Amino acid sequence: MAPSLHPLIDNGITKGTKNFPGGKLRCHCPSNKVEVTLSSNVLHNHACGCSQCYKPRGYLFAVIAVIPVSNVSVTANGDKLHILDPNATILRHACKECGVHLYGRIEKDHAFKGLDFVHVELSDEKGWQEPQFAAFVSSIIEQGFDPKGMDEIRGKFHSLGLETYDALSPPLMDALATFAAKKSGKLQ
Repeated sequence: MAPSLHPLIDNGITKGTKNFPGGKLRCHCPSNKVEVTLSSNVLHNHACGCSQCYKPRGYLFAVIAVIPVSNVSVTANGDKLHILDPNATILRHACKECGVHLYGRIEKDHAFKGLDFVHVELSDEKGWQEPQFAAFVSSIIEQGFDPKGMDEIRGKFHSLGLETYDALSPPLMDALATFAAKKSGKLQ
């Protein structure tokens, strides 16, 4: 039986809706849920195998996207949020009770500062941008996945039309490299 990648991927990918207006993300608490409202669709939605992103229980990958910080607001029970690691580049705001990551924000000087990282599977609304690629695929080995199964993992992603990378997608890696080159003065 094939390993479970993520609920938004395992049964095929549903294409997002053009001009999707956004919606609400909610934690998994049975009551008094933390609610985060996103006032637009997301960008660069992707499967992520890194060890830091929130993954649904029993799945190997997270599905994570970015959205401008100005389009993110905590609209209910924000007092239940805490930052998991205040020293991390991405400050992941998670529910203290159920542990679900609601959003991640970068405060330090970084190419992605101004974008929040969010998990659209926490929304009941349909129409979010579908996953576009898979990132940090080999990182699941570091978390205990048998390396002999990697061809099957990559094959599953490819069968769904998703390219796999052991970093971010080339355009996002280019953005990081451009930021670093400008910061060092090698590019204007």
